[in-house]
Amino acid sequence: MTALTKYARLEATGLWRASPDAQRREVIVSIGDATLVITDLKDQPLTHWSLAAVARANPGERPAIYHPDGDTEEMLELSDSYAEMIDAIETLRRAIDRKRPKPGRLRWVGVLASVTLVTAAAILWLPGAMQDHTLRVVPNVKRAAIGDALLKRIERVSGPVCSDARGIAALNRLGARLASGPLTVVPAMTRSSLHLPGGIIVLNRSVIEDYEEPDVVGGYILAEMVARDAVDPLRALLEATGLRENFRLLTTGEVAPSALDAYAEWLLTRIPRPPATHALLARFEATELHSTAYAYALDITGETVLPLIEGDPMTGVDTSPLLTDADWLQLQSICGG
Repeated sequence: MTALTKYARLEATGLWRASPDAQRREVIVSIGDATLVITDLKDQPLTHWSLAAVARANPGERPAIYHPDGDTEEMLELSDSYAEMIDAIETLRRAIDRKRPKPGRLRWVGVLASVTLVTAAAILWLPGAMQDHTLRVVPNVKRAAIGDALLKRIERVSGPVCSDARGIAALNRLGARLASGPLTVVPAMTRSSLHLPGGIIVLNRSVIEDYEEPDVVGGYILAEMVARDAVDPLRALLEATGLRENFRLLTTGEVAPSALDAYAEWLLTRIPRPPATHALLARFEATELHSTAYAYALDITGETVLPLIEGDPMTGVDTSPLLTDADWLQLQSICGG
């Protein structure tokens, strides 16, 4: 050890006693090989203390009083006149202490690491776990209520839901034909179609009035059904509104009106991701509906929807009409135009 070598020739005179009832003796103190050596004035060894086990009874005070760690009966006193020896002993004690294992520090590091791990796990795991639990326990009637509340907010932008009685009857027959669940039509939505919690599919009047055949609106409905199956509409709402609304819905059964306002605005302004082509074509096949008319409604050139055109499962197959002519005319008048 470099420090031991530095102080190897250092000596000092001190007062030593072996026990509380023993008389103090003048001794010579020197630093040996990792020990503090105490000899009498005739250079006869009296004792030696391991430097690693030297403790100070009065830190920062002079004269300095030392004793073996755990044994306060034996004592060595060094006067202020031997400040160099005192400083040397203190330096060696600090150097040895730094090299000792620090179980308390390691324990705190372990505790901190554990807390960090638990916190990280909570941050990463809790939102998803809470969301999954909420989706399992929220009943269908509550999902429908949330969907209706969102529809009311969409109506502020699109205008009120179209309500022609004969048109609604035709729309219900279309929904039954496609097994789509609730369908509704609004007059001026910023999107051609969208879906809401509770299974509600909302259609803009343009997908009905701007085309000559019902296969187009049928395609829009099937596309929303595929998207709805891919991601639970309530899950999409919870992901967009965040953990607070998830917790509110789980504990109170409600979503804050401000959160519904923001989500409705987001629905109307976002660009939806196209549904998976293979899943959509499977829907067209299951309902015996041509996909070509819907594809050209999306892109009149057909360039970006070529898979829907070339993959039309009903190509060359005679299919029954999606709606009768009378129902189609009534559906086209659902918004009174």
